[in-house]
Amino acid sequence: MKSYVKKQLIRMRVYLIFDGIKRTEYIKKKNLFYSVGSNFFFQPRILPSDPKLIKFGNNVTVASNVTFINHDLIYRTLNFLNNGKYYNYYAKPIEIGDNVFIGSNSTILPNVKVGTNVVIAAGSIVTKDVENNSVVAGNPARKICTFEELIIKREKENSKLLMEEDIEGIWRVFNEEKNTR
Repeated sequence: MKSYVKKQLIRMRVYLIFDGIKRTEYIKKKNLFYSVGSNFFFQPRILPSDPKLIKFGNNVTVASNVTFINHDLIYRTLNFLNNGKYYNYYAKPIEIGDNVFIGSNSTILPNVKVGTNVVIAAGSIVTKDVENNSVVAGNPARKICTFEELIIKREKENSKLLMEEDIEGIWRVFNEEKNTR
């Protein structure tokens, strides 16, 4: 019972840390995941239910509201079918490689390995392994381009991008792009 209460208090503490950098530092200090590499950033305020079944490589950024699901609860329904069979709790790890960005509101399902040099677009549902050097998007997530193609695209766009403090400039570029279409 003590460990359950302690886990819930840690979850609450993570949720109450509003600054993503401080939240990430707390997560690393408390060793909440199976392992975490260098240059790790975790924006979500809600911890996965089984964080010890998640492994992160180096240079990983997890954007807001990303959900990691390591288990399912189907066994509960199946055990009440009255068919005389017993079904066990289903839990599987998730492994995230090096140089990975996981976009906001994405969901990573159990038994998934995300390779190295991967971008998972916002809102994606990752149901199976993601190969190295991929950009994936959608439900279910599918490869839309290579990691290198994304870098080339960003390098072309980089000259148009402005510092976040230049709100007027950002709106000017936006309006210019929308008026030329």
